[in-house]
Amino acid sequence: MHNTALPDMSPDNGKQPLAFPAARMEMLAPFGLPDFQPGDDLAGAFIQVLSAQNMHLHEGDILVIAHKVVSKCEGAVADIEQVEPSEAALKLAAEVNKDPRKVEIILRESKQILRAVKRPGQPEGILIAEHRLGFICANAAVDQSNADNENQLIFLPQDPDASARSLCQALEAHFNCRLGVIISDTFGRPWRLGQTNVAVGIANVPALVTMYGDTDAWGRELKVTAPAFADELAGASGLLMSKAGKCPLIIFRGLCWQSDAHASAADLLRPSKEDLFK
Repeated sequence: MHNTALPDMSPDNGKQPLAFPAARMEMLAPFGLPDFQPGDDLAGAFIQVLSAQNMHLHEGDILVIAHKVVSKCEGAVADIEQVEPSEAALKLAAEVNKDPRKVEIILRESKQILRAVKRPGQPEGILIAEHRLGFICANAAVDQSNADNENQLIFLPQDPDASARSLCQALEAHFNCRLGVIISDTFGRPWRLGQTNVAVGIANVPALVTMYGDTDAWGRELKVTAPAFADELAGASGLLMSKAGKCPLIIFRGLCWQSDAHASAADLLRPSKEDLFK
């Protein structure tokens, strides 16, 4: 086991940044994790698989974990056959040609539905929702990919930040080192095609690295630069975390960062007052 030293790279203004440039980074993808069920010990399974493969977590490692395994272990799933749709769900489902039972779960997970859109030539329309945690996403993150069977719906954990903290604490205690944990989900992006992983739960890892007042390589002051550190890691995890690969855990090693005990995925949400497209 080794320590990752944090270099003294404080900017001229004396502010200690939460993340530093690194010349090299490793991404590790442990395989062999089981299919998880409600009540399973996720941290224990990670420890068992890592130990079996003679992989040890090191000081400063950051783990990105697909939310599906967290949700399954915590029971954030529903059997669509057991869902009774409300009148609101029946009406909205008819508008977008979706299963009203799935729409019922979407409504339960949402603060509000922002858009209900039919898509010409497609069997189903799309619902853009404000999730109860504030995320703006399709179907309030209710999904059936990587479900155990065709009737299972999977949604976000009740409190992904708390889930990340619990996993981080258990793994830190076992491996006796400082770690960071990010729980990820796959979102689309406004005005861009395709999907990428984003952070929906965070422990220790800085969500944003604000660089206001720093300077660029030419000495110009940075006024709005704030890299979304947690989202960048979540997005990069998708390079090794394939949908069919059954590899819900990616380990990042070699990055230099300062722990942020108060970090939350909510730190990445843009305030509604800054919405320029209302």
